[in-house]
Amino acid sequence: MKLATFTHAGKTRIGKIIDDRIIDLSAAAPDLPTDMVDFLVAGKEAMAAAARVVEGPSLSLNEVKLEAPVLRPRKFLAVGFNFHDHVEEVLKVKPDMQLPKVPVFFNKQVTSINAPYGSIDLPSVSKELDYEVELAVVIGKRCRHVSAENALEVIAGYCVCNDVSVRDWQLASPTTTMGKSFDTHGPIGPWITTPDETGPVESLWMRTWVNGEVRQDGSMSTMVHSIGRQIEYLSGAFTLEPGDIIATGTVAGVGVLMNPQTFLKEGDVVRVEVEKLGHLEHTVVRERV
Repeated sequence: MKLATFTHAGKTRIGKIIDDRIIDLSAAAPDLPTDMVDFLVAGKEAMAAAARVVEGPSLSLNEVKLEAPVLRPRKFLAVGFNFHDHVEEVLKVKPDMQLPKVPVFFNKQVTSINAPYGSIDLPSVSKELDYEVELAVVIGKRCRHVSAENALEVIAGYCVCNDVSVRDWQLASPTTTMGKSFDTHGPIGPWITTPDETGPVESLWMRTWVNGEVRQDGSMSTMVHSIGRQIEYLSGAFTLEPGDIIATGTVAGVGVLMNPQTFLKEGDVVRVEVEKLGHLEHTVVRERV
């Protein structure tokens, strides 16, 4: 099942994607919440009710604006250095770097959330704008101390994320958050795909194109810390809540590690894709100040 947040005729609500159309769940199943977080909080019953909807008032995807599937997550977390090929390209530049043995997480501020299609800002304070294709996990239930083996029980689904990064700001601070949290720099979507439809995601393929040129091309199979391990680690420290987003790391090919370094510039078109989950596409525009 593919669940989306969309806007049509000035009204934003959730819908179910079937082929190239979106069923308006507020009309087809009016007892369901119209906000994705509220829908996830409603639990298994709400998910089952949405699954039963196979027809009803619908719109062509061309008629609607797809929004970020979770507009206001409580937490937007991401992990660094989590793919072996990406780690290897980092070590070529910084051979003395000591990589930690535990997952390295940082916060992306939730104000960075952006729709799956549209634009991302080239900041007025930096020219070192970069891309990172990632698979994002959407948490489906409030949980704490989840074992890696039981992690699937708390996952509502998956979506695509572009962990847009402002490299000079990122590297200026050991916390990473500043360079990862600029407005518009957290596109997610285009919808949430539930685990029953994806099957195991550990071998899905991820790619990035910039102006049609392939920049990243790698597999989830090269992850250092599995999704289960990430959820176990995070939930060992604090409560995860419905709608929380966890971006699970990127593969090799980021612009900051190219020779020469190649950053995004105004007018560039960036497309990131994860197999079975869809793609995001954005044009780089100069930030309005």
